[in-house]
Amino acid sequence: MADALKVGIAGLGTVGASLVRIIQNRANELAVTCGRAIEVTAVTARDKSRDRGIDISDIAWFDTPEMLAAEADIDVFVELIGGAQGAAANSVRTALERGLHVVTANKALLAASGVDLAAIAEEKSVLLNFEAAVAGGIPVIKALRESLTGNTVSRVYGIMNGTCNYILTRMEKEGLSFADCLKEAQRLGYAEADPSFDIEGNDTAHKLAILTTLAFGTRIAADEIYLEGITNISIEDIHAAADLGYRIKLLGVAQKTDSGIEQRVHPTMVPHDTVIAQVDGVTNAVAIESDILGELLMVGPGAGGDATASAVLGDIADIAKSQPGAQRVPVLGTPAAALAPYRRAQMRSHEGGYFIRLTVADRTGVFASIAARMAENNISLESIMQRAKPDVSDDTSKTIILVTHATTEDSVRKAVDAIKAESYLAGEPQVIRIERPKAF
Repeated sequence: MADALKVGIAGLGTVGASLVRIIQNRANELAVTCGRAIEVTAVTARDKSRDRGIDISDIAWFDTPEMLAAEADIDVFVELIGGAQGAAANSVRTALERGLHVVTANKALLAASGVDLAAIAEEKSVLLNFEAAVAGGIPVIKALRESLTGNTVSRVYGIMNGTCNYILTRMEKEGLSFADCLKEAQRLGYAEADPSFDIEGNDTAHKLAILTTLAFGTRIAADEIYLEGITNISIEDIHAAADLGYRIKLLGVAQKTDSGIEQRVHPTMVPHDTVIAQVDGVTNAVAIESDILGELLMVGPGAGGDATASAVLGDIADIAKSQPGAQRVPVLGTPAAALAPYRRAQMRSHEGGYFIRLTVADRTGVFASIAARMAENNISLESIMQRAKPDVSDDTSKTIILVTHATTEDSVRKAVDAIKAESYLAGEPQVIRIERPKAF
């Protein structure tokens, strides 16, 4: 049997501690499966004395991630710190330049510097694996980078943030407000004390940018994503969606068009009878549409210590099984130097249409005015309806729900702006895209 693969882990939080525990508890099975033992020989974290429920007494301790990456006697550097800059970025770069394999779960780092880090890894002929960076335990990276070789991918989309999916699920099933669901998510540890990175869509955007590069062979372009979070979703929107046969999900969508690549993250209405609409709680789902395979949907745990540690361990196992000097799969599916410049798609018609909710003064002529503003912007309406307001004591205003046929974002925004200029609008309009997945 080959020499043991020596692993150094930077970060012993929930994921890092789970990873150490799994490697220690399943040492024999891993040795048989991988053809060599896997041993954690070096670690670093903020607090050496903290009780993490694991035995690290025989493992070399380093005070900083940078020191571990530069000095430890290891073959693989595992980065579980997080953050696009600072210790995470410095230590990963140091490890790669030293000729060490790297495994990371850090989507923010990859979104910011993934192409540069991939170039270093390819120059040094080492592996940079990051399955855990997107959708936790779902093997979507391997699918795009390896399993779908030969396929031409046309679209990648999905639910990629468990915090948002949990909140939207609780709002629908229990009739709770956004604020109440967020508090509960924080209490259960699904949301951070500062949840803005999740609920504003940034976490999903980082993951989507990585998938876009793997799917379409373009350079990572996290700053080119249309971004909208879920903070404006009300229980009224949830109920209206249900009445129309939809559920609201925060989706990340990337698709290839004739004019370039379209990337967007936003709340979306999906038909209630589709599989992706049934993905509840902290579960994630990623769908891939391609010319040969057709449609593929992967569903599973998107976060959590064991789920993420499982993905990290899978990456380590791939390194253990790899042969020295063997041809490496490009880090981002396409060699870093061959990645095409990102070209943002031109505005085009959104096939699914839009849901628009308006709160207006209860007076004559409002319906006609709204219809006129839509017509002026070439928007065809599938339906227009009036809903009773939740506060029945308020008889001075009413809620109007519009569902459009296929139209452009620009047309919808211009029409809504024109309506906002009228004197009858009360409150901010709500606009949500409608998606009708081909198979899911």
